[in-house]
Amino acid sequence: MKNLNLLTALLLISPLVINASDLLIENGTIHIGDGSKAFVGDLYIKDGLIKSIGDLNVKAKNTIDAKGKIITPGFIAPMTAIGIVEIGALDVTRDDESDYLNMGFSIFRGFNPNSTLIPWNRSNGLTSVITLPQQTSMPLAGMGSYFILDGNMSISGKQDMVMLGKMGASSGSRSEDLDLLENLITLGKLAKTKNYEKVLESPLAEFFELHLQDIAALDKLANKKLPLIIETNRATDIKHLIDIKNKYDLNLILAGIEDAPLVLDELAKSKIPVIINPMDNIPNSFDELSSSLELASILNKAGITIMFDSARSHNYHLIRQGAGNAVAYGMNYEDAISGLSKNVADVFGIKNRGSLKKGNYADVVIWESDPLEPSSVPTYVFINGKQIDLTTRSSRLKDRYIKKLGKN
Repeated sequence: MKNLNLLTALLLISPLVINASDLLIENGTIHIGDGSKAFVGDLYIKDGLIKSIGDLNVKAKNTIDAKGKIITPGFIAPMTAIGIVEIGALDVTRDDESDYLNMGFSIFRGFNPNSTLIPWNRSNGLTSVITLPQQTSMPLAGMGSYFILDGNMSISGKQDMVMLGKMGASSGSRSEDLDLLENLITLGKLAKTKNYEKVLESPLAEFFELHLQDIAALDKLANKKLPLIIETNRATDIKHLIDIKNKYDLNLILAGIEDAPLVLDELAKSKIPVIINPMDNIPNSFDELSSSLELASILNKAGITIMFDSARSHNYHLIRQGAGNAVAYGMNYEDAISGLSKNVADVFGIKNRGSLKKGNYADVVIWESDPLEPSSVPTYVFINGKQIDLTTRSSRLKDRYIKKLGKN
């Protein structure tokens, strides 16, 4: 019983609630998130912003001694369904697909800030995410949005800031899909010089039953540098997409890219950022025969900007486990931290977030140990300088059953 009571006490420990409007975090090992080497120092937060960082001589109303702990920016997951899918097998909990629109479909107003996925992923270090619609049979699907996981009912983020697409491993012809992709981009180019109604009269727009919202989205993609994530794996598809990116001057991001080592020089020269899952080394199709746990290391050494994805539905925080796996197979540690934070902010134009920099919003996580170890958890999470309650549905269940055990 003595050991059980000790276990109960340890599991119920939670950090004190801190007034973070004037807060000094001292003596922590700080990873800024920009690829620079970590250092032991202090971080001063005031009115929701990072005011200074380094070896500080600052007095604050509140202090946290982070000696022996690690401080990072809040991590940003670039490919999630957080807030629009609660239970994948139940259609009534899904807001990730449209029966009416195509690439003009926006998930923004379907976002649920009260989703149980938010506290769960937030308690594991995610402070913001990009949420995407479901892929469709078209090479271009709908538009995703950026959300800050503060749990406020007044949703904050960046609406319709990326489009999603895919190429390869489908039931149709990939050659036709590539032609269709180019035709859709051409429709978007036409929208710059013609009104949307005129573009809707084109045979392609009529065949696919496109609507005004679809043409508006294609206009953003083709003419206004809207980021485009395309999931693809086969080397030849990667090469074709590089050519299309260059031909139409697209703001392209490639995801998956298991065959990338076969076209490494072309990919590096293109300066296209990538989103990968470093845990994936088993081919799921003939498009992925080059799958390797060393993919992140190979891309990193080639100077390619890397971000991370996880195949585990709902557990998007496992991108940090993937980053840790990437480091284990040769990726630079600080570059892996950047891949979880600053790289995402830079690639998708998310301003004043993603790094521990003076003037940025104070999205800060204090970790008990190495954040790239899945067993490590945050002791404190701050979003916009506000301390976040780390209670989750899982922690409530844990507390309930430990309490029952303690009564026996």
